[in-house]
Amino acid sequence: MISVNGEAAPICGEMVERKGELGIGVDELGNGATVIDAGIEALGGLSAGKLYTEACLGGLAEVNFTKDKRLRVHLIVDRPAIACMASQYAGWRISVGDYFAMGSGPARALARVENLYDDLDYGDDSDSAVIALETREMPSVEVADFVAEKCGIEPRDLRILVAPTASIVGSVQISSRVVETGVHKLHELGFDVKRIISASGSAPVAPVAKDDLTAMGMTNDCSLYGGRTIYFVDAEDSEIGEVIEEMPSSSSEDYGSPFIEVFEKYDRDFYKIDARLFSPAEVTINNVRTGRVFSSGSINEEVLQKSLEGSS
Repeated sequence: MISVNGEAAPICGEMVERKGELGIGVDELGNGATVIDAGIEALGGLSAGKLYTEACLGGLAEVNFTKDKRLRVHLIVDRPAIACMASQYAGWRISVGDYFAMGSGPARALARVENLYDDLDYGDDSDSAVIALETREMPSVEVADFVAEKCGIEPRDLRILVAPTASIVGSVQISSRVVETGVHKLHELGFDVKRIISASGSAPVAPVAKDDLTAMGMTNDCSLYGGRTIYFVDAEDSEIGEVIEEMPSSSSEDYGSPFIEVFEKYDRDFYKIDARLFSPAEVTINNVRTGRVFSSGSINEEVLQKSLEGSS
């Protein structure tokens, strides 16, 4: 069995060993849990963002950077159902006292507090855990105790990765969710994501914004208007034909404006936004069973420029 926590642990170990060159902070809480600060008090950087993302994907992906007009993050993912949905997806709402953060990463596969895992037919049995929190507040002992208890491990075996949205690592790790957004969309459309063999994707890396709200809009736009993905699946052509036109973000009635404008339009309530918007801009699906290639959507440079460069 693949253990996403087992695969992520050595990546976190590398981050700890290279903390000086990566520009990150490492702290041990009173209960023994390790906190890796990749952007709250520390500045982090692109290399830290690469490792942070690979840990979040349970060690089942490779992350690299390319440059055209903009810096882009590029990733290849094997076993996307496990790497993206069972590990990377930010599906765990962690609330302890006044502390709140969305949890992503391998620890979710131990806690299994989401119904999603019944569909994935996956669970981890590691005796250590790695969780990633998109937050500007450092987690406390109480937060670490809560996560460890849900995962069924000792706090000393927990590694917590933290980075705010408006940070270099935040920009990298959010753009690196471009493949995951498409896998999640397929799942929502009723496609069996366990049939996805491999995937690849790329998206622009947003400039670091002045605050987390602005960064939230810019980082989302990188996938919604600048994300390209390809999925290699083993399915019937008819199954792909039923979903391909619904796959890109352009299938949404809320498509066409920078995300921050859509967010404000709905009074900053995520749940009022059309769920079909959360998907890559351009999607290709290659059916390895028949050799057919299906494509839908395209990059929207106009909205990207307005969002990332402030141009209209």
